[in-house]
Amino acid sequence: MSEQPLQAKTVLDVDPWLEPNVPAIIHRHDVFRKWKNTIQETEGGYDAFTKGYLKFGLHAGPNGEVTYREWAPNAVEAALIGDFNDWSRVSHPMTKNPYGVWEITVPPVSPGVCAIPHDSKIKISMVLPGGERIERLPAWIRRVTQDLSVSPTYDARFWNPPEEQRYKFKNARPPQPKSARIYEAHVGISTSEYRVGTYKEFTSNTLPRIRDLGYNTIQLMAVMEHAYYASFGYQVTSFFAASSRYGTPEELKELVDTAHGMGITVLLDIVHSHASKNVLDGLNMFDGSDHLYFHEGGKGRHELWDSRLFNYGSHEVLRFLMSNLRFWVEEYAFDGFRFDGVTSMMYKHHGIGTGFSGGYHEYFGDGADLEAIVYLMLANDAMHTLFPACITIAEDVSGMPLLCRPVSEGGVGFDYRLSMAIPDMWIKLLKHKRDDEWELGDIVHTLTNRRYREKSIAYVESHDQALVGDKTIAFWLMDKEMYTNMSDLTEYTPIVARGIALHKMIRLFVHSLGGEGYLNFEGNEFGHPEWLDFPREGNGNSFHYARRQWPVVDDPLLRYKYLNEFDKAMNHLEDKYGWLAAEPAYVSLKHEVDKVVVYERAGLLFVFNFHPTNSYTDYRVGVEVPGEYTIVLSSDEKRFGGFENVLSGGQYFTTPMEWNGRKNWVQVYVPSRVCIVLAKK
Repeated sequence: MSEQPLQAKTVLDVDPWLEPNVPAIIHRHDVFRKWKNTIQETEGGYDAFTKGYLKFGLHAGPNGEVTYREWAPNAVEAALIGDFNDWSRVSHPMTKNPYGVWEITVPPVSPGVCAIPHDSKIKISMVLPGGERIERLPAWIRRVTQDLSVSPTYDARFWNPPEEQRYKFKNARPPQPKSARIYEAHVGISTSEYRVGTYKEFTSNTLPRIRDLGYNTIQLMAVMEHAYYASFGYQVTSFFAASSRYGTPEELKELVDTAHGMGITVLLDIVHSHASKNVLDGLNMFDGSDHLYFHEGGKGRHELWDSRLFNYGSHEVLRFLMSNLRFWVEEYAFDGFRFDGVTSMMYKHHGIGTGFSGGYHEYFGDGADLEAIVYLMLANDAMHTLFPACITIAEDVSGMPLLCRPVSEGGVGFDYRLSMAIPDMWIKLLKHKRDDEWELGDIVHTLTNRRYREKSIAYVESHDQALVGDKTIAFWLMDKEMYTNMSDLTEYTPIVARGIALHKMIRLFVHSLGGEGYLNFEGNEFGHPEWLDFPREGNGNSFHYARRQWPVVDDPLLRYKYLNEFDKAMNHLEDKYGWLAAEPAYVSLKHEVDKVVVYERAGLLFVFNFHPTNSYTDYRVGVEVPGEYTIVLSSDEKRFGGFENVLSGGQYFTTPMEWNGRKNWVQVYVPSRVCIVLAKK
């Protein structure tokens, strides 16, 4: 069944302000429909088209034969070489079909026994039209390994473990969470030791922490294989290979499956915005041409990232990328994706040197990269069609309208976008302004300024803010006193007291007001004491900052435990009341002199006092629903490093008189730098 043309009314029902841009939106939807119809006619639809990983690459058959297929139209000769044939360039020639796809079937050595041993090294050897011979790692390879003592270049391996060594999934996928509480994590840094952590360690040590903290979703970074550890996973060389730094494919499957058993959804940080420019172990110049997977010339190069840019207008590139998405869902049981670098994809300027004002002309003019936007529409449409519970998140700083509306409504089809303006705001405030200079109206505006009916993920800081050259929020707040005054045996200095108080308040503020999902980067929940810096030449290849210092939160004498406990309480409270899945909050008060913010969401009443010194007794706040209220969370509790001036519990009765635009009021005590949450009894 072909996709229906988009009607102007459908777009305007979502956002009437889009009227001048309706022709552009209909045009891009027409381009999308044309591609979808082409895929239907030539391939039989999304289902067959996204199964490229079952056809391309190396596959062992039921009798032990191995079939290998590779798209390399520029090559005039090709052969499969490896340990299995002593790297002979003549013994296993491949044949080429009219579409530029090379193929070979290697018969078994005996019935059921592959001629290519499991985990042995392989390559494709090709001859170019000019007679030059090149050798490459198969583009669809599922396992590559690196021996840095020999070379940084990866070796491709034929991953075909015996049946008894293959991981068997035991747990069903959890249902799609109504409220996404996301824990952004990196397997390699998840140990406190001076080395790369493993999938196995993450499964046994980190997953229980994530579950206990009340996060229901994990976003795993740097899983797709990347040549340079310090790239944070963003220079991908092999798109179908799970990074061998952390262990085997079977161990990653066990990690995902164990998370599912805990009721945790697992998302993959997918990098389809660009690729490593490596030639010997990447996709660059794969068949000797500049333009196989990428645009040729300058259009195919990202000058800031020093990487290659995909040709999203190519049928075979679409097959490769869309099959890549399905592969991670089917083979590893990932539940969805956080798409990296979406802003770079959607605009021809890649966002370089561009500040987005929010004017609609910026999104639909000549600056928009139609091919890339249509790829994202196809990817989202296909994944949501094939896997209705699949979650997709866009890393987009531009605020593209309709980014998170279904493709059928003229949207790009994402479920969420990351609210990247929120962490930027906090860094600017902490860097440049004293607490008493904070404009609460501006902060609330940034937290609530999102496209109507488009879901966003709010966060105080992600991995971006933790990187060397920046500081974590905890570091901005407490700086060097984190090294001297984070023990309960030392003085509770004004700097540490302020830091702990504001760290909690900022997090609950963002969690409850800023979006329909919440994200935290691993370790920041307890105010991780240092930034993140991977081993590289500039730091003497040190692992000192490329690890998470779990002992500081596990030490009962240190104050990090207070932040950790508050993070846990905040998540569990959201789990109970579901504010992320509720309508946006109603903000009834932003008092610039008192430094008090009051709002309601999901039937809860949130009261924040950001004043550095003033506490307020019998402070009157408006509330819509009458009745008896009680405090269900106070940042001032002792277990959160507070002073116990205001505790959870108590009885607070409403008075039926309008206040701040609400039908009732209630009086509360809010000490300086404390936030409280009240719920109806």
